[in-house]
Amino acid sequence: MAHVPVVPIGRPRESVTDAATFQSHRDAVDALEARLRDRRADVHAGWGEKYQKRVHDKGKLTARERLARLCDPGSRPFEVGTFVNHGIEFEGGLRSPGAGVVTAFAQIEGRWCMVIANDNTVASGSWWPKTPEKIQRAQSMALRLRIPAVYLVDSSGLFLPEQSRAFPGMRGAGHIFKMNSVLSAHGVPQIAGVFGDCIAGGGYMPIISDRVYMTEQAYMVIAGAALIKGAKSQKMTSLDIGGPEVHVHQSGCADVRVPSDEVLLDCIRGELRKLPTSGAAYYRGDARGIEPAFPAHELRGLLPPDHREAYDVVEILARLCDQSLFWEVLSGVGEEMICGVGRVAGLWVGFIANRQGLVGDPEHPGRQRPAAILYRGGIAKVSAFSRACNDDGIPIVWLQDISGFDIGAEAEAQGLLAYGSNLIYTNSTNTVPMFTVLLRKASGAGYYAMSGLPYDPVVQLSTTVARQSVMEGRTLAIATYNTKLDDDFEILSKDPDERRSIEEGMKAVERRIEADMDPFVAARQMDTDEIIELGELRDYLAMLAEAAYQSPGVRRIKNSRIWSLHDLAVLAEGVR
Repeated sequence: MAHVPVVPIGRPRESVTDAATFQSHRDAVDALEARLRDRRADVHAGWGEKYQKRVHDKGKLTARERLARLCDPGSRPFEVGTFVNHGIEFEGGLRSPGAGVVTAFAQIEGRWCMVIANDNTVASGSWWPKTPEKIQRAQSMALRLRIPAVYLVDSSGLFLPEQSRAFPGMRGAGHIFKMNSVLSAHGVPQIAGVFGDCIAGGGYMPIISDRVYMTEQAYMVIAGAALIKGAKSQKMTSLDIGGPEVHVHQSGCADVRVPSDEVLLDCIRGELRKLPTSGAAYYRGDARGIEPAFPAHELRGLLPPDHREAYDVVEILARLCDQSLFWEVLSGVGEEMICGVGRVAGLWVGFIANRQGLVGDPEHPGRQRPAAILYRGGIAKVSAFSRACNDDGIPIVWLQDISGFDIGAEAEAQGLLAYGSNLIYTNSTNTVPMFTVLLRKASGAGYYAMSGLPYDPVVQLSTTVARQSVMEGRTLAIATYNTKLDDDFEILSKDPDERRSIEEGMKAVERRIEADMDPFVAARQMDTDEIIELGELRDYLAMLAEAAYQSPGVRRIKNSRIWSLHDLAVLAEGVR
């Protein structure tokens, strides 16, 4: 029982696909990922060099410069929420790249942290529509993983022309402070550095943190000098009202004053150094992270960008798991799904993935049926595997490429609604960290069942070829115009003008749905957390695995000798 029976999986690229097909797929993905890099660069630039110079002229660093200085040498930040508000213009044609805030996983002093940094090149770090939700999403990631939250505060408060879309509501700006409180109640370390403007809500944000540092340029105020001058006819500066002289030496709302950004960042590193080290090395045991036998960069040519084209998901797993070693569990049921365990960065991770192409039909031996669909056996398998991983404390990665649930009279008679509800219950009540990756299709209720964002995975990632929708554009167009079509989906009317109108209407619906499935649309409205390159996927998963194992004692993590998965495997094999 102590042995986890991992075996080598995958084949060399030459045995998987021919060179021409591989190159064709890679060229298509490369073009999409080039667009991704260009758009990332645009977001990272904030409002441009002019505003970066303004920050530097004040003797300060930009948000991303602060983030880079915090990261351990040789490590990189893993941003989430990069494309929130992407492509949206607000009053006066203004943009808010990244919603004016940088949120990223960063390794600081060997510990993964969630860094939340106001982008001081975008309207002085103001909070725009979606800024509060983005900050809260990052806080929830820190809470779920119990990793430190680091706030780099440099914000002039709400962007007032748009305040009605950021101030009120259940997830308005005030909910940030509730999340500060919830993190504190759960013992999650919070460290705040105040670098400049910290007005109104921005003033509340650092206060609940365990340690608060201020530079000599920083101030925290409920209302700034301009507002006080107007309300009370008093002439003073914001530094006079709430600078470090006041809050470090009089109010006690901050702990330490420092001369500069650089010193403050070094102090934050010093605070994190005092915390317990990561438990990831402990949970690795004698294992260590070893690259897959087949390089992860080959994913760009192995994942077809056309969602109708099949591929072998085992080859994807072989380029994600350490040494391309994997233990498939419950292989004898639900062939359309693959469930199993492998190591990532030396740490055990459970994988649940959709197969593609055709699979056997146990209800009709000798026949085949489409994969990428949830049938009764696959649903039951995924539910059992997910519950076992939750019981054993194994983080779960969901690799989505799904068209939805099986439909029809036979499916209803088999009780797919109940089986699906069982899976939804499981995903809704699991406490183990779960991470979702949208490889390509994320369609209908299948998106929900495979732990889509509504089921609160810690992080949901999308590739550049991912597509979220209830159904494909053509299918939705047919459903929209169903009353005007016959049983073969041909237009009923014989009138040329009416036929032309229906045809144009169906094409317009299809175009709109296809445009809405662009992953940048999902990222813009926070329907996915981040768009990544396929070559980055293993690095993101390695980071998330380490973060999931970092904080010992906050969740059950069983050693592999006593995994429930062993019992499940024995029972499934029918061993007596």
